[in-house]
Amino acid sequence: MVLTFYLRKILEVMVIGIAVAALTTPLSIRLAYKFDIIDRPRDGRRMHNRPIPRFGGLGIFLGSMTAMLIPASMNNNIRVAMLGGLLMYLLGVLDDLKDLKPIVKFAGQVVIASGMYAMGIRIRFINHSLLAVSHGSQAVIMLGAGLGFFITVIWIVGITNAVNLMDGLDGLAAGTVAIMSLSLAYVAYIHGIRLGMMPVCVALCAVAAGCLGFLPYNFSPAKTFMGDGGALYLGYMIAVLSVISPLKRATTVGALIPMLVLAVPIFDTAFAMLRRFMKNESIMKADKAHLHHHLMAAGFGQRRSVLIIYGIVGIMGIVAVLISRDLYKDAFFLAMIALLYLGIIIVPKQPKKGIKSIITADPETVQKEAFVMLLNEERERRKQEQKQKKEQKDTETEEDRADVNLQAGLEEETEG
Repeated sequence: MVLTFYLRKILEVMVIGIAVAALTTPLSIRLAYKFDIIDRPRDGRRMHNRPIPRFGGLGIFLGSMTAMLIPASMNNNIRVAMLGGLLMYLLGVLDDLKDLKPIVKFAGQVVIASGMYAMGIRIRFINHSLLAVSHGSQAVIMLGAGLGFFITVIWIVGITNAVNLMDGLDGLAAGTVAIMSLSLAYVAYIHGIRLGMMPVCVALCAVAAGCLGFLPYNFSPAKTFMGDGGALYLGYMIAVLSVISPLKRATTVGALIPMLVLAVPIFDTAFAMLRRFMKNESIMKADKAHLHHHLMAAGFGQRRSVLIIYGIVGIMGIVAVLISRDLYKDAFFLAMIALLYLGIIIVPKQPKKGIKSIITADPETVQKEAFVMLLNEERERRKQEQKQKKEQKDTETEEDRADVNLQAGLEEETEG
C-alpha cells in the first residue's frame, strides 16, 4: 500500500516535470533572443557553427522545481536543497549574462555548498568498504565537523563542476544527468521504505523529468543550450540529493554508490585536472580534450558520441544498483567493461611512448597525426600502384617487341 502511494507520486512527478520543462523551454528560447543570451562560436572549443540560444536551463529548472514540490512536502532537507538549487541556478544565469571569472564562480559555489552544510545537508560518516566486506559488518568512520564540512563542500562543488564540464555536446549533460538521477532513484526505491529514502527517490525522478522534458530541444541538432544556469543547477541537485539520501546505509559498501553512478563525470574532471597539471597549465583552464572531444576527434559525430557516453553512464548506473544489492562480482565485471571503454576513448589509435604523452595528448593533434599517417599510407599505396602499372607496361612492351620480332622472322622465312 505504501509502495503504491509512492509509485503514484513518482508518476505524478514525472508527468509534471516533463510537461512543464517541455512547455517552458520554447519560452526560454524567446527570452534568450530578447536578452541576447546567445552562444556564438567564437573559438575552436565550440562544437556548433551557428549562434544558438543558451537559456534552456530555465525549462529544466522550472520543470524539476515544480515537480519537486511534491517530495518537498515529505522531507525538510529537500526544501533546503531546493533553496540551494535556486541560488546555484541564479549563479549560473549570472555567468551566462556577465561571463563571470572562473574564480568568482567557484567562490559562489563554495558559499552555496557551505550554506547547505550549515543548514544540515552534510556528509557525517563514510563506510570503510574493505573492512566492511572482509568482516561482514557495517564499518563506519564518523567524520569530525571540520573534515565533514570539507568533504561535503568538495563533493557538492566537484560534482557541480563535473556536470558543467560535460555540457559540451548537444544533449550530453541533460541525458547523462537523467540516467544518473534515475539510477540513484532506483537504488533509493529498492531500499526505500526500510531506510526512509522514498522522498529522495521521488526528488531524483523530478530532476530526471526536467532533463527529459528539455532533451527534445537540446538533442543534436540542438535548438537551445541549457547554459551554465542549467548545468550548474543539475550538477548541484544530483550532488546534494545523493548527500541527503541515506544511500550510505543501504549496503556495507553503499558509500560508493553515488560515486559509481557519477563515475563518468568524475573521471572526466579528474583526468582533465591531471592533464592540465602535467602540461603546467591552470586546472581551471578550459580545453578541448574531454571524453566527448576524443570521441568527436575519432570521427563518431555528435549523436553517436553522445550515445556512447550514455551507454557508459548507464553501465555504471547498473553497477551501482548491483552493489546496492550486494552483487559485487557482477558489478566488478561490468565496471571493468566501462573502464575498458573509457580507456579506448582516451588512448589514441597510435599512442605515443610514455603515460604522460598519452594523458596530455590533444585530440585534435592526434586526429591530425592520424590524418597525416593515412595520407602518407595513401601516397605510398598510389606509388606502389604506379610502380606496378609501369612494370606491367614494360612487360607488355617487351612482349609486343618479341611478337614483332617473331612475326618479322616468320615473314623472312616465308619470303625465302
